[in-house]
Amino acid sequence: MKQLSGWDVLLLNSETPNVHQHTLKVAVVDTSAFEGEPSFEAFCETLRGRMHLLEPLRYELVDVPLHLHRPMWRENADVDLGYHVRQVRVSAPGGRRELDALIGEIAGTALDRSRPLWELYYAEGLANNRVAVIGKVHHALADGVASANLMARAMEWPDLVPDSGPVAGDTRGEPSAVELIRDAARDHARKLTELPDVLKDGALGIHRLRRRSRQRRDNPDLAHQFHPPPTFLNHRLSPARSFAGATLSLAEAKETSRRLGVTINDLVLATAAGGLRELLLAYDGHADEPIIASVPAATDISRDRITGNALSTMLVSLPVHVDDPLEQVRLTSLAAGIAKENHDLLGPATVGRSLEYVPPTVLRTVFGWTSRRRAPNQLFNVIVSNVPGPRQWGRIAGAVVSEIYSVGPLAAGSAMNVTVWSYVDQLSFSVLSDGETLADTHEATDAMVRAFGRIRTAAGLTVG
Repeated sequence: MKQLSGWDVLLLNSETPNVHQHTLKVAVVDTSAFEGEPSFEAFCETLRGRMHLLEPLRYELVDVPLHLHRPMWRENADVDLGYHVRQVRVSAPGGRRELDALIGEIAGTALDRSRPLWELYYAEGLANNRVAVIGKVHHALADGVASANLMARAMEWPDLVPDSGPVAGDTRGEPSAVELIRDAARDHARKLTELPDVLKDGALGIHRLRRRSRQRRDNPDLAHQFHPPPTFLNHRLSPARSFAGATLSLAEAKETSRRLGVTINDLVLATAAGGLRELLLAYDGHADEPIIASVPAATDISRDRITGNALSTMLVSLPVHVDDPLEQVRLTSLAAGIAKENHDLLGPATVGRSLEYVPPTVLRTVFGWTSRRRAPNQLFNVIVSNVPGPRQWGRIAGAVVSEIYSVGPLAAGSAMNVTVWSYVDQLSFSVLSDGETLADTHEATDAMVRAFGRIRTAAGLTVG
């Protein structure tokens, strides 16, 4: 048995019928070098041969009797690949838009909690001898870093010797009620002993943060914390989802960040800000004040971590009210620096440790209420995430994975998630929205591609 963390429980209990909490990983595979005849059956056989490396795919939720404690993961549960792995087809002519439409359709349905919390779709019908493998994994099972590491284990890499270990087969039965209650009692006792330190560290973090905030001068070009302005993005979500992806050059992104003296993450946020400004002007008719982005931050970036959530979040002001691309970059870098300082002053683990003490019933009640409200999100307008991916080409049964896209879930009252994933020489932008906010979700990715071009032009660089 494995205990869920406070973040795991938050993500599990914040799910409602219109706010799903699964993440998506999409690998586009060039089958021209596939070992044998590329087929769904061959893919299933390849996956079966690597299941011993993918332990979290064998985790199953188990409730503690009388809900005396948080749910737990039962490890080495039986997995029915006939249920979890599905064959689908991309509509003709099998291009980017047709694949994105299928991804949005897959994103719009919740995972079955009576089974291990993942599904895998083998999508045929793509042009140019390609298939797409679309993974849907509940966020409670793995965050961005853990998902990236898990995906890496599912693929072959040029510098790694193939693992010849046996397929895990020692499935375990349901734990008894006595075992579950005993484990719950032990964990409650441990949490009580840790509570004084958690309270002390939290109070010190809040004190440091307030003191530093008073020292800073107000900047009218930065959004006020906890006061996101109303936008067309912020409303009660519909259950449906729509997806769009686009790819930029990672080399050009690195060149641009060096020229402007900012980080890749600053550049990603500024690109998102430029694209969002274009959307706000189109949908709201104005973009006259900065908005707030929730930016996840990993607290454990170990390559060996393949499950759980070791994260926190930063609130970053995005200068959508500014038209000048270089000023957008400057203000974004300034805002990101302040958010990082706030994050460090509060303590990266403070929120996660505090969540260990919040009863799941309270989380379900609060998030159920917020998901039904017509009011916008009270903390942020949009989610923007940047996850560094592999720098080598991965393979599946000899076939090269030519593109990778990733996107996280939406939050109540916030109808857009922008996730950026770097892979070899690519910087892939993925946008997830609900079914009603945008006429075409590709408006968002197109706007961000144009925003990146404007930044490069303003920096005196050529646009590829």
